[in-house]
Amino acid sequence: MDELNNTESNTSAGQNNTDDVLVIDSLTKKFGKFTAVDNISLEVKQGEIFGFLGPNGAGKTTTIKMIAGLLQPDNGKIFINNRSLVSEPQKCKQDTGYIPDRPYLFEKLTGFEFLQFIASLYNLEPETFSRNTAHYLKLFDLEDWQHHLIESYSHGMRQKLIISSIFMLEPPLIVVDEPMVGLDPKSARIVKELFKSHALRGTAIFLSTHSLEIAEELCDRIGIILNGSLRALGNLKDLQLAARLEHSDLEEIFLELTGAYELQDIINALRSG
Repeated sequence: MDELNNTESNTSAGQNNTDDVLVIDSLTKKFGKFTAVDNISLEVKQGEIFGFLGPNGAGKTTTIKMIAGLLQPDNGKIFINNRSLVSEPQKCKQDTGYIPDRPYLFEKLTGFEFLQFIASLYNLEPETFSRNTAHYLKLFDLEDWQHHLIESYSHGMRQKLIISSIFMLEPPLIVVDEPMVGLDPKSARIVKELFKSHALRGTAIFLSTHSLEIAEELCDRIGIILNGSLRALGNLKDLQLAARLEHSDLEEIFLELTGAYELQDIINALRSG
């Protein structure tokens, strides 16, 4: 396990390959005496869907907020398209599309006005805006709602709007936290296909989710974080080796690596009770 982590760390520690869209080098964040993220190093390449998994409180959201530029690390570096997030924050943010699990939307804007606002922040070309907004509004069944105030939108519609606003930008890096929250099955399937198609076009996707099925279906590589540290990092075979569970699925691997040994006892107690 240590050998696996050391190999990944040495690869990403300041040695950016040309196809690395996101490089995290020795990233650390503390809140008082509590270390939320502890010396994490990893990279995400062009066209790669990278899954970021961990139990509640493991440090996933803190890491994501640092990548998105919403939190300042206490130590370590973040590079986006070979630019430092510290020295070139605006250019890094221009290259990053961030989809939070609970997006804040301006409720007194219409859906279309919100898309216009996001496009203006990223200096999106008018032709690209017109083409992409028409495509995604139709794709997510929002055409008839685009001129309604966002305050009238359901949670699922708001999620589809924020997803549309990011995909229309066509950024090199998409960072997404629990993308399927509130989505109906049709929309969830569309989002998964969008991740796949954009990855094929070279977009790097950093995906945090509690859905192990989604991670196993979509992700090329996965990092599992526990108590702020990377517990394992690699493809499914790498994770099987780390967990010493050959031929196991991601759920079994995740439970083994995150120490959920008591789960079977709880299940047995519930069934017998």
